[in-house]
Amino acid sequence: MSRMQLLRAADYPRMPWKNGAGSTLEIARDRGEGLEGFGWRLSIADIGESGGFSAFTGYQRIISVLEGDGMQLQVSGVLSRPLLPFDPFAFGGDSRVECRLLGGAIRDFNLIYAPQRYAARLQWLTLERPQRLFGTAPVVLVFSAAQALEVRLDDGSAARLGHYDCLCIEQAAELTELQLQGGAGGLCCLIELTPR
Repeated sequence: MSRMQLLRAADYPRMPWKNGAGSTLEIARDRGEGLEGFGWRLSIADIGESGGFSAFTGYQRIISVLEGDGMQLQVSGVLSRPLLPFDPFAFGGDSRVECRLLGGAIRDFNLIYAPQRYAARLQWLTLERPQRLFGTAPVVLVFSAAQALEVRLDDGSAARLGHYDCLCIEQAAELTELQLQGGAGGLCCLIELTPR
C-alpha cells in the first residue's frame, strides 16, 4: 500500500539561503530542520541577480530553471552549458559555484541529496499524452509545472496537482505503476529516491 502526501505550492515555507543572498521555498525533505541534517531536500529558489551559490558539503545537487531566460554556472572554475528552462544540471554541493543570469531574474528548482544515503533519479516529462511509468523506488516525488496534473497509482489512489504542487509517494520497494495525465504543453518532474 502506498502513502501519498499532497503538498500545495501556497503552503511552502520560505527559508533564507545559507549565504544570506536570497531565499528558498522549501517543498519537502526527508528529515532535519534548517539547512542541515536532511538526506534529501526539494526546493524552489528565486535568483534576482548573478552571484555565488551556497555550499552544501557532502551533498549532490540537481538544478533546473523553472522561469526566466536561464543561467550559466561556473562550477569550481568550469563553465556549464547555458541552462535553459527544464534542462537539469548536476554538480557537487561542495563546489564553488558562481551563477550568471542570461537575462533577468529566474526561478529554479533544486534537488539536494546525500549520495551516501540515497540513490536519486530525476527526469522532466512532457504531458502531451498520458504517461504510464513503472518503478520500485520507495520514495517518489511528482512536481507539477503544469496548470493541472492527475496522478494515479495502481492501487486506485489518485491526486490532482496544480501549478508547482508536489506529490510525495512512499511505498514498499516493489514494482508500482504510476499514471500521469495533464494538458498539452504541460511538464512535470519525476524524482525517484532509494535509500542505500
